[in-house]
Amino acid sequence: MAPVLILLAFLLPLGAHAEEIIGGHEVTPHSRPYMAFVRSLKEDGNRSRCGGFLVQDNFVLTAAHCWGSSLCSSMRVTLGAHNIKAHEQSQQIIRVAKAIPHPKYNSENKINDIMLLKLERKAKRSKAVKLLKFPRANARVRPGKKCHVPGWGVTSFNATKASDLLQEAELNIQVDYQCQKHFLHYSETTQICVGDPRKVQLAFKGDSGGPLVCDNRAYGVCARVNKDTTLDVVTKISSFLPWIRRNMKLP
Repeated sequence: MAPVLILLAFLLPLGAHAEEIIGGHEVTPHSRPYMAFVRSLKEDGNRSRCGGFLVQDNFVLTAAHCWGSSLCSSMRVTLGAHNIKAHEQSQQIIRVAKAIPHPKYNSENKINDIMLLKLERKAKRSKAVKLLKFPRANARVRPGKKCHVPGWGVTSFNATKASDLLQEAELNIQVDYQCQKHFLHYSETTQICVGDPRKVQLAFKGDSGGPLVCDNRAYGVCARVNKDTTLDVVTKISSFLPWIRRNMKLP
């Protein structure tokens, strides 16, 4: 599944066992025109939902663990959406022709958790459908930098229903050591550690595959979360640019 964005404010005195949970804010409709809503059929027959983002007219980037089954015909991408339950005129629903997970993706530890989806036809660009740029080669974001993660995931830890409206959370880039302490197999070469213990905003269930956006560029793909530490791990896109370009056949 994929994540929407969770803001926790700890307003009770020390020792209390409750907290106030506030959902991530709804974005202005169609202000994140690169966003893709990815639906797929899992091997057990259940449907899964993830985020993704348009990187070429016929390619969406998402997380490898969002691949529901070996049948690409079961995967569909919705572009130009704000309310995924509404029949918005801006929406384009396109089947996936080919799913291309990274060949070294490890489903157990979520290493190399990145996947390209080749669409059956090109998307038509509009005000509601646009590409999201990649970072430059070897680009990195420094700890303390504020970035954003949009998605249609759940808005609280206990929620059983994900959001129909596109939400967004603001996340701070953390030093790698913070995630190395809490995530087995964390790799500073291929992953980025994000979160904010003071606010506790998280990309959670239903947001996987969505982008980590810094300065209007996609620096990461949402991969893992640890709600006990309010930290997210995202796949570092700059480490995979040669693989991405090769599979999209770009120079």
